[in-house]
Amino acid sequence: MNVSYKQMFSAAAMMGLFSLIGIGLVTLVHHSTHSRISENQRQTLLNSLQALIPAQTFDNDMLADAIEIEDSTLGSKPVAVYRAIKLGNPVAAVFSTIAPDGYGGDIHLLVAVKRDGSLAGVRVLEHKETPGLGDPIDENKSRWIYGFDGLSLGNPPEKLWKVKRDGGAFDQFTGATITPRAVVKAVRNTLIFFKSNREMLFKQSKK
Repeated sequence: MNVSYKQMFSAAAMMGLFSLIGIGLVTLVHHSTHSRISENQRQTLLNSLQALIPAQTFDNDMLADAIEIEDSTLGSKPVAVYRAIKLGNPVAAVFSTIAPDGYGGDIHLLVAVKRDGSLAGVRVLEHKETPGLGDPIDENKSRWIYGFDGLSLGNPPEKLWKVKRDGGAFDQFTGATITPRAVVKAVRNTLIFFKSNREMLFKQSKK
């Protein structure tokens, strides 16, 4: 069966057209999906921030009014800091602190510090700690993380910001000391940084 060059060209052109349409559809779906994922992540973060700093206590956009900090006290990775402002006055700073020495690796935290240096609260965003041993840091597993509410470097004294096994004031878990030790250390270091850099943190506010 003979096929003319014209027929071959038409077939090739048709295949090329279908390929372009396919690529366009894949690109459109990817862009749409990526946008939804980004918005979901943004909303999840905002909900986590507002669980620590109630929405009625600030009037700025905490996600937009954020800065990035690099300091050895906070670890080797940049830390995002979300500022809560009310009528131009500082309310709190929420640090996306990382405890690098968890049993299963990095423990991602939100550490919310009020203007007076006391903790509004601490929440775990992500971890890979051993189920049944290290995962009581998760608020869905136990209330241990709520024990930070209202504490500061003076309550308890800074020297007691350790787990009880190390001579400090904080409970460890049965069979698991590394995980709570890492979290307590990361929260303490965040408070130390805040105490030394309070004015700088809010001076750069866009509000």
